[in-house]
Amino acid sequence: MVLKVEYLSVTYAQKTAVNRISFQVKSGQVIGLLGANGAGKSSSIAAVLGIEKSTHDELVIMDKSPLRNRKEIFEQVGVQFQETHFQDKLTVSDACEQWKSLYKKTADVPTLLQTFGLAGKEKQLIKLLSGGERQRLAVLLALIHEPKLVFLDELTTGLDTKARRMLWKHLLAMKADGLAIVLTSHYMDEVEALCDEILILREGQTVFHGTIQEALVASGKTTLEDAYLHFAGEEEQW
Repeated sequence: MVLKVEYLSVTYAQKTAVNRISFQVKSGQVIGLLGANGAGKSSSIAAVLGIEKSTHDELVIMDKSPLRNRKEIFEQVGVQFQETHFQDKLTVSDACEQWKSLYKKTADVPTLLQTFGLAGKEKQLIKLLSGGERQRLAVLLALIHEPKLVFLDELTTGLDTKARRMLWKHLLAMKADGLAIVLTSHYMDEVEALCDEILILREGQTVFHGTIQEALVASGKTTLEDAYLHFAGEEEQW
């Protein structure tokens, strides 16, 4: 088991942002963490990474605590946040070198640049890249140390169709090689393309956890988008 979360809760002041959620991720598995804005997705990820304080019955990554064994976990986990802020004068090459310096072992950077469509952009300032190029760079940096587990937060927001499908293709290849992924996304076609299981949160609580087919059956809907809206409580708004 790459990641095991049992009864995780996060509280801010008097508000419970995440209420006793549980899930597991195996090697080569992708789980989608879904929900409306404010449902608790980002708080859950931050708590799993030890960034936010939480209570839990069990929280282990590769059989170790992300709270007590941060250095060892850091070497094996990658994170792409929804917004990655880079220094103004940083080039693509500079960013790759900075991230490489954080780890003992890294992948071949020219190969990664080629894979993510950034070859030839090494000397370009990151601030001058397109939104899609910056997003691909953020994913590349999350994978530069060949982690066993990666958290991808709104993976393809702002990307065109071609770029989205390119990213999916590469992630599916990495998944086949054993990469475990926790993905948040508002795009149901992306969820269908990548996820083995989904966990839908509503106001911090799990309202569904299972496969996409199980979500369709349980909701009585014919599409994942309709099933998601049903469980997330968003269909009433329409």
